[in-house]
Amino acid sequence: MELPFAESWKIKMIEPIRKSTLAEREEWLKKAYYNVFQLKAEEVYIDLLTDSGTGSMSQGQWAALMLGDESYAGATSFYKFEAEVQKITGFKYVIPTHQGRAAENVLFSYLVKPGNVIPGNAHFDTTKGHIESRKAKAIDVTIDEAKDTQLEIPFKGNVSIEKLEKVLSENKGNVPFMVLTVTNNTVGGQPVSMQNIRETSAVCKMYGVPIVMDSARFAENAYFIKTREKGYENKTIKEIALEMFSYVDGMTMSAKKDAIVNMGGFIATNDKDWYEGAKMFCIPFEGYITYGGLNGRDLNALAVGLEENTEFDMLDTRIRQVKHLADKLDEYGIPYQRPAGGHAIFVDADKVLINVPKEEFPAQTLTCELYLEAGVRACEIGYILADRDPVTRQNRFGGLDLLRMAIPRRVYTDNHIDVIAAALKNVYDRRDSITRGVAIEWEAPIMRHFTVKLKRL
Repeated sequence: MELPFAESWKIKMIEPIRKSTLAEREEWLKKAYYNVFQLKAEEVYIDLLTDSGTGSMSQGQWAALMLGDESYAGATSFYKFEAEVQKITGFKYVIPTHQGRAAENVLFSYLVKPGNVIPGNAHFDTTKGHIESRKAKAIDVTIDEAKDTQLEIPFKGNVSIEKLEKVLSENKGNVPFMVLTVTNNTVGGQPVSMQNIRETSAVCKMYGVPIVMDSARFAENAYFIKTREKGYENKTIKEIALEMFSYVDGMTMSAKKDAIVNMGGFIATNDKDWYEGAKMFCIPFEGYITYGGLNGRDLNALAVGLEENTEFDMLDTRIRQVKHLADKLDEYGIPYQRPAGGHAIFVDADKVLINVPKEEFPAQTLTCELYLEAGVRACEIGYILADRDPVTRQNRFGGLDLLRMAIPRRVYTDNHIDVIAAALKNVYDRRDSITRGVAIEWEAPIMRHFTVKLKRL
């Protein structure tokens, strides 16, 4: 008899979580203005808001914390961290930051100028925010197939070479870099193939445009290359990652994802000019260049996390759990972005809440309904997150409207996953009765989804 799959780790520490009543959740959600970001953590039963900084660190990482060197400059912890980043990425110059958006802020402060055009495969919210706040323009060059949530193709996060070349040819001399996001979060945690990375690199080189890889989930992307792309099945995750990075000019990383730390990020590049330019902004924004807003203990944990989470078994356990949730949704007939992504399941809210008009934000409505059903906090990756067009100030309804259920690494068991799926099924079964959504009462001018205040209609 073939043995069933089991996790590649065992549990050493637990944290209690509390169930709540529907009446409590209704009151809490109302006080939060129907924005789940504003809920208190203690009001949440199962938290799928994000996989960023919410994972469980390993015993190796906890041990490394105790060896942190808290010297202001030149700490041994920095050099351990730097050596690990250099080994994993192949980049020479490394600048730590307190998280991924800080890395973008530091690097983009040097590279982005008003009027610039920056193509990318579906820039995530902070990336787009850092571009548009500098009066530059972000242009999505993801393949069209990504918009069809029910289409099954292995690398749905790919760059459209045709779209990219059009942007580069029409904006010669005005594209400081392109952003290549792996995996592609905005379209469902979908991977980018090595072939597409190579082709993207070749086109950018032809136009003299460098590439910045948004690498928050590079290890998960490498896993999909290993398991889905011919010729990589016998390569290690570390070997695949090195090849991925060899085709780009630099990277930003939120280490809160694939390095499984609670806080941390970095910039890495072989471009000395980028390094020197970024240093100028790191010091006033983040701190001295050998700590970049992090404690020495955090740098130690980050280094160990990078080493451990670029091994196949750890990634296999994590991605199989995401697939388990997808299998349950298949059983219940609930539509999501197919195939299952690396860090989350993205439910197609437009196909679930068919009676809620787009102007009333179906994905945000579905987010609220899931919380009310079982205290499960997910988040909207859709029309509210898309913000308004910076010129017309109209809501951007052109993309996907998705409910993201991000699975923290090594936190929940498959029993929790089954509860999540059952809760969503209960909402799905009463979907025809949900005919009204939410409206915006107040919003920030940029990255509004974090703080938006909504009302139920």
